[in-house]
Amino acid sequence: MEAATASSGFGSGLGLARSSRRPSGRSPIRHSFPHPPCPASRSRLVRSGAPLTWSVVAAADPHQHQQQVELEGAPAICAAMEPERGSPREVREEITRCYELVSRLGRGAVYLGSSRVPATHPHFHQTAELAREIAKLLDCTTWTGAGPGLMDAANQGALEADKPVGGFKIGKEAGEWTTSNFHPYLPSESYHTCRFFSARKHGLVDAVVRNNATDKTTDKTVIVALPGGIGTLDEVFEIMALIQLERIGSTLPVPFVVMNYDSYYSKLLEFLNDCKDWGTVAPGEVASLWKVCNGNYEALDYLAQFYDVPAGERNFAISPPPKEHRTSYTMTI
Repeated sequence: MEAATASSGFGSGLGLARSSRRPSGRSPIRHSFPHPPCPASRSRLVRSGAPLTWSVVAAADPHQHQQQVELEGAPAICAAMEPERGSPREVREEITRCYELVSRLGRGAVYLGSSRVPATHPHFHQTAELAREIAKLLDCTTWTGAGPGLMDAANQGALEADKPVGGFKIGKEAGEWTTSNFHPYLPSESYHTCRFFSARKHGLVDAVVRNNATDKTTDKTVIVALPGGIGTLDEVFEIMALIQLERIGSTLPVPFVVMNYDSYYSKLLEFLNDCKDWGTVAPGEVASLWKVCNGNYEALDYLAQFYDVPAGERNFAISPPPKEHRTSYTMTI
């Protein structure tokens, strides 16, 4: 899932709505800019094909928490600016809604991956296959950021397995504007559109925490890191830190699987190995936090062993790779 910038993390752009005060009754004050006058995460704009000039219309009421952005030289197109966070209570309330969704749909497999991978890419098909088989193997809910790309592939795989799907959507995924807060095909009761990125992360973490100490065969969960960019790496390293600090897995361990499709993460793994020589990580530290897998069968076999799934229930609908093609990446730290 690619990271969207939290709208709560920015101020009010250039502060024009606050500083451009004017007596009522006068015409709006316009300020022209060659680029949008505010961070991209603070607005949702629709552009026509014609060259456009950005301008801000200052609010008549200086206390009004909205601005309008007009596009000159085009049909009347405008978008309301998202209001700033008014208090920490708003974030807490959204986190609560995320927790309630997890409680209703159940914990399970959380997928982190790129929103930019098209449906024609081999990694898309591999992800759909993996999500389908994990959903059947662990009999669990599949959780994603409810976005496009590999997140969508995981959703499709789980739906093919006829297992529940949940998600925490964000208004913007890397590389594209989302013009609607609604998912194109998931029912609205199966996902929550988050205003704050921190709430989205809380929801995804809560979806994998195992806390049923009386029966270790239930609440089977897994974190799956698929190929991704900045947002995915942000989530991957945050999950690593939470596991390292025993914020996740302190009661019951949670498997963390890194899918190294086509050696996608090999250079990152080499860097982490180098960190041992610099003394910034301890020997064996990183290897203890996750399992690096080069293919789907390897990941499924690892999860089946992790949860002691009986051999008769390991009915993977994929074939193991030929022995001559089996490779594994060995972490030395």
